[in-house]
Amino acid sequence: MAEETAERTEVVLRSARPRVGIGTRVEVELIGEDGSLEQMAFDIVPDAQADMAHGFLAAGAGLARALLGQPVGAVISYAQDDVAAVHIVAVEPSQRAPASDLAATRAAAVQRAISQAHLEDAVRLALTVDVKWGDYDPEGLESGWDRPA
Repeated sequence: MAEETAERTEVVLRSARPRVGIGTRVEVELIGEDGSLEQMAFDIVPDAQADMAHGFLAAGAGLARALLGQPVGAVISYAQDDVAAVHIVAVEPSQRAPASDLAATRAAAVQRAISQAHLEDAVRLALTVDVKWGDYDPEGLESGWDRPA
């Protein structure tokens, strides 16, 4: 009895069209408002692992949300910029994984951006003080800004 159920399940899985989900590689055609087509392929991953520069689309992104659960062959309405719809060409299990140090890379980039913003604020303040009272060197601030104290 269990063997018969397993065989039936296997037949259903083979005959069912694959659906888009987290952990799948998806090939799509973006259909423009003018009927133009643009091919695109990406792996759908959890938001924390997203890295579109390397082909990993966040599951929470608008395009991924529109595609999740949809079968191969589906054409989904998707109004974004000059794109009118998306045609799902292929879906298969993802064969690759995003970089494992992605969180550390993002944290470092955020820290660099914060430091740069603080430097720009300090330079603006120094320029303001210099105009009013003199004797401040905004360029001197930049030379040692990220040096540990």
